Amino acid sequence: MANNFIPLTIDEYARQAALTDQKKGKHALSFSMLGVFGETGSLLSEVKKKQRDKASYLGYAEAVSEELGDVLWYLASVARRSGIPFSCIAANALDETRLADSADDSLTFHALQPAHIPMTTEPSAQFERKLLALAGQIGLLIDGYQSGALKARKQMLSCLTLVMRHLIQAANDSGVTLEVAAIKNQKKIFDRWPGDRTFPEPFDAAMEPEEQLPRSMTIDVFERSVRKQVYVFQKSNGVFVGDRLTDNALEPDDYRFHDVFHYAHVAVLGWSPVVRALLRLKRKSDPKLDDAQDGARAILIEEGVTSWIFGQAQQLNFFKDVKKGGLPLDMLKHVRQFVTGYESEDCPLWLWEDAILQGYAAFRFLQNNRRGRVNIDFRNRRLRIRELPL
Repeated sequence: MANNFIPLTIDEYARQAALTDQKKGKHALSFSMLGVFGETGSLLSEVKKKQRDKASYLGYAEAVSEELGDVLWYLASVARRSGIPFSCIAANALDETRLADSADDSLTFHALQPAHIPMTTEPSAQFERKLLALAGQIGLLIDGYQSGALKARKQMLSCLTLVMRHLIQAANDSGVTLEVAAIKNQKKIFDRWPGDRTFPEPFDAAMEPEEQLPRSMTIDVFERSVRKQVYVFQKSNGVFVGDRLTDNALEPDDYRFHDVFHYAHVAVLGWSPVVRALLRLKRKSDPKLDDAQDGARAILIEEGVTSWIFGQAQQLNFFKDVKKGGLPLDMLKHVRQFVTGYESEDCPLWLWEDAILQGYAAFRFLQNNRRGRVNIDFRNRRLRIRELPL
């Protein structure tokens, strides 16, 4: 079988990374400097965690690969904002006798490291030393930038070359190739900030209509007092949906309206074991799907995700001031970890963000108005809400 793999060039990676850069303005270079410093600190933290929790810390190798990719991203950002081709820095780092100021368009990540790097599952003493050396060099980069000593292009190029050289050496001793780290980083950043937002196929596209989540549905949500207790009721086409709800909390927090988050999951993700149960749309024709994806455990997972995000949202004014692209990446990654093993783990992070922000826009409407008419529009991946007539 022919090998269709095309080695990733340094400059192609830098070009792709630039497409996902969200920071603009005069302080952008300072932001990138902070990013290099912070991600290197995260890399050191992974080593510390593995040393402290050797038997119980899982995912060390994967975490090191991810953090190396993040360091690369910010280093590419610093280079771009300094007007220096990333391949120029990498080529200089590879050859200690070279201090050229021009790009090398053909230079690949593969060329930066030995052909065979031994796999490692825990940090070696040598890796620790190389990481500390990398951190020290980045400290000099930050100090030089702050003091103004790197205003000249040649000085910046020289300092970035040394950082890249230390990064390559650390990667060699980590058992991770920078090519793998860069490719994984590309996948992550476009998962979060894509150039093309193409919606995935519905999970239940192959099922009969009676086992599909609604593509369009209207639900009236309103409060009503019953024996001096306020409940939230929901109706669709005159029929009650689910049970009446309270906050289930000692302190009122309006969680009684939380089903709107499940409706957002339906409208945007095309996924919600909770709504399948409420509307009796479980995929009984496929026992495996019915048990694993639509069963009680899946319902608990969705409720757990919803409750966890709610706790985060309470601290951020229920995401009132968060724009698209503004939810923390770590939050979205935690959500994906939560749903690992379930259909929705295949949803891209940007789509999860859409679902969360649309759900919370509807939630804030209900907080303010205490009632509303919710519309699921899956074909356009939209959850809409408007006033509900008295």
